[in-house]
Amino acid sequence: MSSLMALIIVLAILMTIVGGETGIRSFFSVLINGFLLLLASLLIAWGANIIIIILIFVPLKLVTIIFLGTHDYTVAKSSFFASCVVCLVTSLIVIVMEHFSQAYGLGPEAGELLVGLSQMPGLNYAQIGIAVALFSTLGAVAEAAVAMSSGLLELKKAHPKIDEHALMKAGNEIGYDVLGTAMNTVLFGVFGSFLTLFLWYFRLNYSFGQMINDKMFVIEMQIMLYSLIGILMTVPLSTWTIAKGLSRKDKLNASKQATSKE
Repeated sequence: MSSLMALIIVLAILMTIVGGETGIRSFFSVLINGFLLLLASLLIAWGANIIIIILIFVPLKLVTIIFLGTHDYTVAKSSFFASCVVCLVTSLIVIVMEHFSQAYGLGPEAGELLVGLSQMPGLNYAQIGIAVALFSTLGAVAEAAVAMSSGLLELKKAHPKIDEHALMKAGNEIGYDVLGTAMNTVLFGVFGSFLTLFLWYFRLNYSFGQMINDKMFVIEMQIMLYSLIGILMTVPLSTWTIAKGLSRKDKLNASKQATSKE
């Protein structure tokens, strides 16, 4: 048994013990998302239209992350709507920034590894850069949306008579904590995976200007900033969506009760 397979088995056991049925669904969500990423990569390598792949796989990944990762349909529906809107806005930002930064493609650090191989394999690196940026932000956006929706729904269950204004105010308070934890997760994740490249820069005596203008550094920083922008948009949008949805549901229930009494 390989170490990777052993870690997957340990992850499955722990998710089952801690999360029960939801943990099992979340584990399968991870596996399905991994398969979707692999499938998207293969389709791009085979020459499929990258824009169509983005339009198909972004909603698929959101559905897998959100609907398999939570047990409540109301939370999932609100989170999915908020995540789709945020991804749409983020995609516009990504397209504009990728155009001006010109940071897509292979960096000079890959030169020695690719000696003798063509670095122009007939793929649109600009579109690949957009796809990578969007796929990288999906997890952070979906996580923030589910956290906000779950918190507000549990608050509504604990205080059924809470009105929309109080729910929005409570959502803002919850949002401060979600923002802090989600942003720290993104920051530490990026810097943790980027540590070896930082060591490369320091050992080769890169100046500060060379480092911040290096293509790989710019790509990683852009992905981090896209994720942070997505989280910042997700928190208020999720709060508004779930508050409006619960308020509408209360009005509908009150109307049904009044009709039944008549």
